[in-house]
Amino acid sequence: MRIFRFLLLLLAGVTFAGVPAVAGEKIGVVLMHGKNRTASEKSPIGKLAYALEVADFIVVAPDMPWSRSRGFDRTYAETMAEIDRAVANLKDKGATKIVVGGHSLGANAALGYGARREGLAGILAIAPGHTIDGDGFHNLVDYDYRRAKEMVAAGKGDEETGFKDVNQGMKSTKTMKAKVYLSWFDPEGSAPMPKNAANLKPGTPLMWIIGERDRLMMKRGKEYAFAKAPAHDKSAYVVIGGGHKATPTKGKKEIIAWLKGL
Repeated sequence: MRIFRFLLLLLAGVTFAGVPAVAGEKIGVVLMHGKNRTASEKSPIGKLAYALEVADFIVVAPDMPWSRSRGFDRTYAETMAEIDRAVANLKDKGATKIVVGGHSLGANAALGYGARREGLAGILAIAPGHTIDGDGFHNLVDYDYRRAKEMVAAGKGDEETGFKDVNQGMKSTKTMKAKVYLSWFDPEGSAPMPKNAANLKPGTPLMWIIGERDRLMMKRGKEYAFAKAPAHDKSAYVVIGGGHKATPTKGKKEIIAWLKGL
């Protein structure tokens, strides 16, 4: 009888030994800001990062290549390597599950990362932006990617010059290397969101959250990119109040709930 009781206790120990591993798992989140923005405390991403930390997530919100201070200083592929470093930072801090997310252009990069890396617990696309996959965008910037492509083909990819951009309807000219511009703006290149959503690694849940006053994304709807992602029972398409810029702060409750469900 004593032996039987000992075996029961031993089996119970084995069974419950697995519980702390699950209960002790920590979700780490990479949060990337939007184009020409920052991750400062008062920024939309900075405020969301704080809310996630209060909710007991591990968060890193790095200054990305498209920030106000950096102004597109890395190619799309080089940016993926920067996200690798942010992920490594989260693991060093104790994260056992990794979610990569971002706002606007940051969401675009998160989708691209999820299409190129295995083993992620989720991709968080907040008010996704940089819709360079169609003629509508390129009509506004005079198809400037073609000029960048010609420069790269002529061996002038490292030369800097002014290239056209449009962000939430506002046109601008940005100085950067031709190869950098091409990597971000080529409609057949690395950045189109429909293609990257379709290429998300199977088993990767996707949260796509937009504001009802985000006219561009509301018009495009689920079919634009979200529906192209591999199906997952934890994927979520969410529409909240507010517009494009406010989505990280107005959507924090829904984002936290989704993260806790992973």
